[in-house]
Amino acid sequence: MPVNSFQSPGLVPSVKDQIAHVISDDECMSRLARAVAEHDDRRLNEVVELIGRLAVPIE
Repeated sequence: MPVNSFQSPGLVPSVKDQIAHVISDDECMSRLARAVAEHDDRRLNEVVELIGRLAVPIE
């Protein structure tokens, strides 16, 4: 019988949780530039989270 590997979204840390207080603004910009340059749809959530991470200091 196959094992269900699904995890509830509430139990999986988001990119934001992983990077929110760990990386500098410069590192965040570098990651954002790389993610955008790759044109990979699978990285859209990361792009959104990185933009959100940068928007907080701007406010």
